Amino acid sequence: MISINSRDSRAIYEQVREQYRKLIVSGVLLPDEQLPSVRETAASLAINPNTIQRAYRELEADGYIYSLPGKGSFVGDFRQIGTERKRELFKIFDEIAAELLYFGVSTKELCDRLEGEARA
Repeated sequence: MISINSRDSRAIYEQVREQYRKLIVSGVLLPDEQLPSVRETAASLAINPNTIQRAYRELEADGYIYSLPGKGSFVGDFRQIGTERKRELFKIFDEIAAELLYFGVSTKELCDRLEGEARA
């Protein structure tokens, strides 16, 4: 389910966090579904458990997962956090779009880019 790309410039915990985030947002992992334990994930990827723990901690801080002591980590109800996250992402999007426009990217290029992402 999760894999590490040694050629990726991002830290391993960031790769793990991003892959889990995509699985949750795309609906592959459903609300309240249990994630593999930190130890299981670390063993399957042959990496330090602290790395997985950091990824899980950040996912939990962002509301993508929640932990139950002694039980493990579970997928959060993304629908509940979706509105706030959309607001945050639109703010980032607005800042990036403004900067791209400043550098001469046309609105048509931005729209074409969005349409390409929607098809992907």
